[in-house]
Amino acid sequence: MQRKAIVIGATGLVGQRLIKQLSELYDTLIVIARRPPRYINSYMRFYQLSDFDNLAEVFASVNANNNTDAFSCLGTTKKQAGSDEAFRKVDHDYNVKFAKLCHKNGVENFYLLSAANADQDSRFLYNRVKAETEQSIMALNFPQLFIFRPSLLLGKHKGRPLESISQKAFKMISPLVSEALPLHPISAKRVAIAMAVTAQDSYERRKYRPELLTNTGTTTIIENKQMLAMTRVKH
Repeated sequence: MQRKAIVIGATGLVGQRLIKQLSELYDTLIVIARRPPRYINSYMRFYQLSDFDNLAEVFASVNANNNTDAFSCLGTTKKQAGSDEAFRKVDHDYNVKFAKLCHKNGVENFYLLSAANADQDSRFLYNRVKAETEQSIMALNFPQLFIFRPSLLLGKHKGRPLESISQKAFKMISPLVSEALPLHPISAKRVAIAMAVTAQDSYERRKYRPELLTNTGTTTIIENKQMLAMTRVKH
């Protein structure tokens, strides 16, 4: 069986790096996005979608099944979205819609990019919505659900001036800051690598050690410090 992956959020800070990693692991890589990603190769099938409200129509063409792994890096900010409601629509509603379509079509392994401070009781909208999205997708009971919670993402990202200022400040003090700290910033590339490594490890377990798997829904939360540890360069 050929391996297939389907990705939304492929033009974002992590997503554009993730598809580079996944292109080396999967026979077919399906990308659904509003605009073409910067990185495209012969293994990639791109489906342009101007409005994610119409996601189901496009999804019907991708032939997802139990041999398909699904990845979501879709997200925005309140400033970019324009309002609380618009932000929630992207970060929660569209992610959950994608997850439901995947689940309905037999996808067994779902990989979700979330955030380190996801908390339903937070006073910050961003953190609350991230937590609600996690809970909504967990409720679908995928056989395997992996949730990645990075801290401040390092990398060029248009439209997020506060993050840019934070990144510049961190670069000045980074040699003095231990990666063992829970909220240590992490590069988007390292998050993408962590997601790809996790997907490959899961695939190898399914293929070579199926007796270790269960048929019930299993959620694995991968915190920031775990991603830093699994992507640390050894000298």
